[in-house]
Amino acid sequence: MTVPDMNAQQAKKWAMTGLGLAAGLSLAACATPGAETADEAVAPLSPRITALIAANRGYPDWRNFPRQGTPPPSAVEVAGRVAALDTASSEAAAQVAAIDWTLQDPEGFARRVAEDVAARPIAPATLQTREEVEAFAQGLRDRGRAPPPIPRR
Repeated sequence: MTVPDMNAQQAKKWAMTGLGLAAGLSLAACATPGAETADEAVAPLSPRITALIAANRGYPDWRNFPRQGTPPPSAVEVAGRVAALDTASSEAAAQVAAIDWTLQDPEGFARRVAEDVAARPIAPATLQTREEVEAFAQGLRDRGRAPPPIPRR
């Protein structure tokens, strides 16, 4: 093999590495979520809900977890934490009870939802009965069984 042939192999390797890197970056760019927009006519409460979720999206950091080898909390400390959770739960229940619900006509809302669902086409697979689905699944199970062993002479 001559020197130019060897260099051609090197160039091919670098070209494939570059193409792989470009493909990976483009896939990563496709996987990143874009800005979410909410239509006010469809969901008038969605900006408020999104703001509440964003404000309460605090996940624990690694520094909040105990280090390996630290002793577990005492029974008194656990009892104090449980009491604090019970208090927080009762406060949350009181806040939920104090909500001014905006739905004035629940029957009308249920009727509009039912009409909306009825107006959408149903997939053919959904129209199958439970017996048909079970028969299809059993057929697949039967096909998936191993054949009987071959008798040895």
